[in-house]
Amino acid sequence: MDSSEKAAATSSPRGRPPRGRPPKLQRNARNGVGKGGEKTPHMAALILARGGSKGIPLKNIKHLAGVPLIGWVLRAAQDAGVFQSIWVSTDHDEIEKVAKQCGAQVHRRSSEVSKDSSTSLDAIAEFLSYHNEVDIVGNIQATSPCLHPSDLQKVAEMIREDGYDSVFSVVRRHQFRWSEIQKGVSDVTEPLNLNPAKRPRRQDWDGELYENGSFYFAKRHLIEMGYLQGGKMAYYEMRAEHSVDIDVDIDWPIAEQRVLRYGYFGKEKLKEIKLLVCNIDGCLTNGHIYVSGNQEEIISYDVRDSIGISLLKKSNIEVRLISERPCSKQTLSSLKLDLRMEIGISNKLAVVDEWRKEMGLCWKEVAYLGNEVSDEECLKKAGMSGVPADACSIAQKASGYICKCNGGRGAIREFAEHIFLLMEKVNSCQK
Repeated sequence: MDSSEKAAATSSPRGRPPRGRPPKLQRNARNGVGKGGEKTPHMAALILARGGSKGIPLKNIKHLAGVPLIGWVLRAAQDAGVFQSIWVSTDHDEIEKVAKQCGAQVHRRSSEVSKDSSTSLDAIAEFLSYHNEVDIVGNIQATSPCLHPSDLQKVAEMIREDGYDSVFSVVRRHQFRWSEIQKGVSDVTEPLNLNPAKRPRRQDWDGELYENGSFYFAKRHLIEMGYLQGGKMAYYEMRAEHSVDIDVDIDWPIAEQRVLRYGYFGKEKLKEIKLLVCNIDGCLTNGHIYVSGNQEEIISYDVRDSIGISLLKKSNIEVRLISERPCSKQTLSSLKLDLRMEIGISNKLAVVDEWRKEMGLCWKEVAYLGNEVSDEECLKKAGMSGVPADACSIAQKASGYICKCNGGRGAIREFAEHIFLLMEKVNSCQK
């Protein structure tokens, strides 16, 4: 959601749900059936993703930690299991394409609600006018990549079970505020939320609640009345480390580190990687083949990738190569990478599965870097999967990480760094 689309509160929040409360037994939200067989109100997740972002062009699909930005919130919404439908509202063809690849349905918004002056309420109201089946809208901000399914589950419970008409997300901050002085005015600033003579310590002050814009849930009748917040209203307090909002480009590298540490990576827990399998053509190399005068095959590779392989091996991660093309083993051996490899393989999945069993590993302990259609099944199976930036669209759709580097131009080194970062996350969770 762009800054012009962020909602404004209509009144003060009432009630505070206990933080960390476990959700009640979920109803069969996807089938729309509740306890006793009664119909569950249709709750739709709606992500607003306009193409005309002023700050970062097409930021909603820019890759963050190897995943399109909207992909993070779509994954959380899908795994929450509380929505009957999940939508992306957009006016842009490329955003529509990425949204569908991530498993969302797409509502093509009109030009009337795609202007810089348009509000989120305008876009949500238009969406509802086309979808009479929707009773509750969970408007989720595309730029909140650390959102977790558990937050969405608890908010859905507050509306379905506790009877709230609207719930929105907040974060607790410990910041002292002062009155602003206009330029050219001789007034002095005044404290707004503290006594300077008795400045409280952080641990002695509860802080204040601020909207973090991560989501706004509201029932249809409120939106039709022109409100995102109203009726029986409550806030939901999110953890500070999950309150990441990307508004300006300088925040991107910071957000990437936060996502790698606090983001949601799927239902199954990450495991420590023990084996990386890498496709040769298009990953280790750039896919170009040079032939010498005496018909010998010549390939090139990036020294950064050989360093990445060396770092992986030093971390006790086995690295193996695979190719569907019958590459020259003599040429590959001249690279002196000292790696086990299989070439001329039509069924890569069978070979990688055999390697996995041979090492006594589960698929969650296998990483795979591929770039072609023939890598699709391995990418889907692997616990950690990646592709170079110039991989084919089918491989990109199947992978969990899309490198910034092209094949043969540092993609292996980049993917190795990604593995190391996620292994830090695994180790911190174990501790």
